[in-house]
Amino acid sequence: MRTYRRYGIQGFILSVVFFAGSFAAAQNADLQIENAYATVSYSPTTGAISIRFSEGWADAVYTVHFTDPPATARVRGTEDSAFGRGRTIEVSGQNGNIHTLTLYRGSPFVFLQTTLENAEPEQTLYKRYTPFTLTAELPFAADQLKALGTGGLSGVDKQSHSGSYAFLAIADPRTRRGVTAAWLTNERGSGVVFSDIQDNTLSLEARIDYGRLQLDAGQTEALETFIFGGFDDTRLGLEAYADAVAKRYAIALPPLPVVYCTWYHAGASNERDLITNAEFAERHLKPYGFSVVQIDDRWQDGVRSNGPQKIFERHKPDGPYPSGMKATADKIKSLGLTPGIWYMPFAGTYDDPYFADKQHLFAVKDGEPFDTRWGGTALDLTNPATQRYVYRIADRLANEWGYEYFKMDGLFTGTGTRLMYVNDRYRDDELGESTLYDPTMTHIQAYRTGLQIVRQAAGKNVYFLGCCIPQNMRSFAPAMGLVDAMRIGPDNNRNWDRMLRGPDYGSRVYFLHRRVWHNDPDPIYVRQNDVPLEQARTLCSWVTIAGQLNASSTDYTRLSEERLDILKRTMPTHTLTPRPVDLFEQKIPRIWLLSDDASGMRRDIVALYNWDDQKAATIEYPLEQIGLDSEKSYVGFDYWGNRFIKPFTGTIHAALGQAECRIISLSPVGNTPRLLSTSRHITQGIIDVKEERWDGPANTLRGISEVIGGDPYELRIVAMKDGGVWRAADTAVSEADDTAGVRIQLVDQDGPYIRVVVESKDNRQVQWTIRFN
Repeated sequence: MRTYRRYGIQGFILSVVFFAGSFAAAQNADLQIENAYATVSYSPTTGAISIRFSEGWADAVYTVHFTDPPATARVRGTEDSAFGRGRTIEVSGQNGNIHTLTLYRGSPFVFLQTTLENAEPEQTLYKRYTPFTLTAELPFAADQLKALGTGGLSGVDKQSHSGSYAFLAIADPRTRRGVTAAWLTNERGSGVVFSDIQDNTLSLEARIDYGRLQLDAGQTEALETFIFGGFDDTRLGLEAYADAVAKRYAIALPPLPVVYCTWYHAGASNERDLITNAEFAERHLKPYGFSVVQIDDRWQDGVRSNGPQKIFERHKPDGPYPSGMKATADKIKSLGLTPGIWYMPFAGTYDDPYFADKQHLFAVKDGEPFDTRWGGTALDLTNPATQRYVYRIADRLANEWGYEYFKMDGLFTGTGTRLMYVNDRYRDDELGESTLYDPTMTHIQAYRTGLQIVRQAAGKNVYFLGCCIPQNMRSFAPAMGLVDAMRIGPDNNRNWDRMLRGPDYGSRVYFLHRRVWHNDPDPIYVRQNDVPLEQARTLCSWVTIAGQLNASSTDYTRLSEERLDILKRTMPTHTLTPRPVDLFEQKIPRIWLLSDDASGMRRDIVALYNWDDQKAATIEYPLEQIGLDSEKSYVGFDYWGNRFIKPFTGTIHAALGQAECRIISLSPVGNTPRLLSTSRHITQGIIDVKEERWDGPANTLRGISEVIGGDPYELRIVAMKDGGVWRAADTAVSEADDTAGVRIQLVDQDGPYIRVVVESKDNRQVQWTIRFN
């Protein structure tokens, strides 16, 4: 016999009344651990466990309330393979559970974990468990606080949002001070965070949904690890959370590709048109960073009865690729490009004749295959036979056919749960309603096992794009460390409101990008007949400045030169980690800062966006709050406006039209010439300028740039000095560049503003100099 339990904080409230008096007999000395960021204390007298942080709301005291209240505690040392040495307060609970609170050197977080013991005399199934809540009486009026989670920006109280998967940040938008709370691991359960605020008391509930966690009598289970920290800038807390995940799973991401996806303009396309588009991209876009040609849904065979066909080990004989998928992959590779393919690794169609003898591969409910809307029939990834099937399909796509980029859709089916699209804030999905072959494995564990099997089959060099978490957010955090990229929002299209899904959802989890995986905001759109010019520039600019995965879905051969140029100027994506400035102020942040000093000179790109396609907007924002020096005067260059911006101080000001953006390179006004912008890319020197330095004795500005063959490369230089300007005298390239036919010309000098053009027949790294009087 077994029991089925849901544990919540109510158990703590009852227990603490019963147990509080027994602490009087305990030792009176408080136990305490601390590092540079936090202090954790345990009082044997009261049983209270408290946390203080040196950053964030430094006067706030956070109390930890365990569902299994403390009985005894001790301090011990600890060492973790990822986080190193630390100190732990280990608390033994009244019901046999063990709670640990750990501080590691160099980490701003308190790490909390509970080891659960089934104290019942029979086997127990745990649907969900709340190991603890955190509360703090805030020393200020908390009515202005904002919560940021997977559901976006909202109020903190439970009426404003229903909970967030994996993480939740609470911050004061005026100062950015606040806390970050997150589930570091989601290996057997799906972590959720809930918040509320009543009478100025903040509460955070840390809950793990398991669906079916089976524990025998007396068996113990180390639950997922939770981290909690206070920060003067809560954006840094979110980034530190992502860094901790990356450290926990030793994540090392491959280069970020630039992708063509067939879906949004041609379905799966076909073997003739696909290669025509790929050949055009090879000639016109590959020099700018284009790399992947990805075939989407409808290449595969099968019966379409609930979502796509799902026979992925063979192509549709009378479909768009009659020569077979390997033949197309080989042609793509012959162009020096990477072939990509869409498929659903964890789903089938139970009533397709192909699956008639494969019914044992599926998860079940009430004795029938577990079928979910659009996703089809969920494969049971705990079944060894299913695991072999999943392996065989991935092996065929990668190693027999030669595809090196997998777009893996419907990942939620690997958790054996329902389609919840569009899912972002917490919603009950009845996790665990399906039954699996191996009852000792949870549904989340099965999902992670499936992803690991696909990786084993495909090999380490295949790029994995997961798709897409709003289908069911159970596919979100458990995939961390197992995919290279993740579609972080619902499908977009050429409608402006739908196009905004990328900036909206991509901003919510900006901190995961390049730390945990590459965020995929879905394609950009530039087609002249469908998308106004400003909308095309704004969407492409956001994807590139935010640094997220750059994918487009269009017939490149039909683009005008103006629209093709937008793609060229926004690929490839840079390799940095920019920040949204007004993350806690706007539903979709309107200001981003991208900074770099790799070339020897600091470069700051401030991107301003008006997300309203009906009204113009004016943005005014203090430079100090952007992250720049408020004491300095700045000069700028507006990339799309192709104009210099005269010196200003204190506040940046921009009037933006409907759905318009400004991508501005800023530099402090100085006394020597410096490169302010280039024409190659909207990051204006960040991806193309390899070196820049001022040679004072020679009065010469020297630089090295990556130049695209046949693409005039303009250097935009500001040459101010006290009481006047520097005059450009002559320009030159290195002897090797000159021999190769590279030409350089001073085009214009208008006061301190100078334009110089470099032209090369071939892609090459050019050494250039500009001498001044």
